[in-house]
Amino acid sequence: MSAQASLLPAAAGSNRLTEPLADLLGRAPADWAPLVTAWIDTLDGQGLLRFIAERQAAGAVIYPARVLHALELTPRAQVSVVILGQDPYHGAGQAEGLAFSVPASVKPPPSLRNILDEISRSLGVPRPPSGHLAGWARQGVLLLNSVLTVEDGSPAAHARRGWEALTDALIAATAGDAGSKVYLLWGAHAQAKAPLIEAAGAGRHLVLMANHPSPLSARRPPLPFIGCSHFVRLRDWLAAQGAPALDWSR
Repeated sequence: MSAQASLLPAAAGSNRLTEPLADLLGRAPADWAPLVTAWIDTLDGQGLLRFIAERQAAGAVIYPARVLHALELTPRAQVSVVILGQDPYHGAGQAEGLAFSVPASVKPPPSLRNILDEISRSLGVPRPPSGHLAGWARQGVLLLNSVLTVEDGSPAAHARRGWEALTDALIAATAGDAGSKVYLLWGAHAQAKAPLIEAAGAGRHLVLMANHPSPLSARRPPLPFIGCSHFVRLRDWLAAQGAPALDWSR
């Protein structure tokens, strides 16, 4: 069995989390594992593990099955761009452990449609063929939600339960690592991470902020997402750093 195959949950083909969370976290990719392990040993980590186990025992439907998918697809040393989301999609078959991403067979939700349209408009390239963003992740785009699980039909059901301590540590680690990166912070929730990035990165990174791409806020002032040209600025920044260009159509 390959290393990648070993990361698949027992209920492959379903995006419901059925195995114990502790088992899944124990298979964290080696380059991210020290951060995950250190968090597990904290009060936040232990509290989150108990909470998830209790919800599973109560029959709650929890998504996604691949909680650490973003870390699996984007090695720590390869991170060049970080896109921060809030929590996973809360509908069956949608969440796949990558911020904003859905399986190729699923129609992109409205926020993701606005992201794909902004890429096409601002870069003058064809619209990406689907809402499945694994191709971005494999190029060094870390698609990280601040909360890594959710319950069916209940957005933010697992917020403030302990995940944020882990994802803050992951964000700070990427900012503290060597090299300059681009952070795309869309919406107030993501923008709250800016001081963390600045503190760990000592001003080395490009931090771009705009409203959330949701139709409710994408066109509103003061920082409309539509027309923000973040992908143009990101492209030019990476080129100036001598970093490879990203293919957003993948």
